[in-house]
Amino acid sequence: MNPHPEPGRFPLGPGASVPESALRFTFVASGGPGGQNVNKRATKAELRVAAADLRLPEPTRARLVRLAGRRLVDGDLVFTSEVHRSQGQNRAECLDRLRELVLAALTPPRPRTRTRPSRGSVERRLESKRHASETKRRRRRPGD
Repeated sequence: MNPHPEPGRFPLGPGASVPESALRFTFVASGGPGGQNVNKRATKAELRVAAADLRLPEPTRARLVRLAGRRLVDGDLVFTSEVHRSQGQNRAECLDRLRELVLAALTPPRPRTRTRPSRGSVERRLESKRHASETKRRRRRPGD
C-alpha cells in the first residue's frame, strides 16, 4: 500500500484508491441465532461503492468488473458481512473484501503459452481413429 495515502481517499492497493465519501455503509440487524445481542444491535454491514468512483487503470477496471460477478449491482460493488458480533469488525470485513477484489484485478493474468502435442500422442490418436474406422467398416453389409 501507499505509505502516504492521499487525504480524503481510501487506499485499495498500489495505484488504486477510492474517495472516502464514495464508501456508503448501511447497518441492519443480523439474521440467525444470537439472542439479545442480535435482537438489539444492527451489526450486519453492507458496503456500496460505485465502480466508476474507483481510481483504476482501464484494463484493471475491466478485470474488476469481470471478477466482481454478482457483487456488481447497477454499477455499484456491494459487499455484506455479518460474521462478527460487532458493527466495526463487519465494516472492516467489507473493506477487506473490497481490497481483495481490487488486488485480484490489479494482478494481470499470465499469458497462455502455446504447447504442441507430443509425437507419441499424435500417433496414438491417429491409430485409435484408424482402429475405430476399421471396426465400423467391418460392421457394414458387404457391397455398401
